[in-house]
Amino acid sequence: MSQGIEFNRLMLDMRAMQMDAMAAPKASAVPEAGASSFADLLGSAVNKVNDVQQASSQLSTAFEIGQSGVDLTDVMIASQKASVSFQALTQVRNKVVQAYQDIMQMPV
Repeated sequence: MSQGIEFNRLMLDMRAMQMDAMAAPKASAVPEAGASSFADLLGSAVNKVNDVQQASSQLSTAFEIGQSGVDLTDVMIASQKASVSFQALTQVRNKVVQAYQDIMQMPV
């Protein structure tokens, strides 16, 4: 008889969980208005790297033409920042491509 009571208790618990799950709001596939998508974040990162590279190029050009107030150390630091940011972006791209390839090779 105790098995019958345990079974009934289990069924009641399962029905309660089912009702809770049905009452919970459904998760939507559309991101919220304030949330950023991965594509937006990646695009923003590409734009920032582009801005850093353009600033480095402008600083380098200003130094080459002899513009006053442009120091060689500033040019080298800007060049290294551009290089490091581009390398980091390249590594992120490689990881994204690898993840995509891994997902595509998964059995369905």
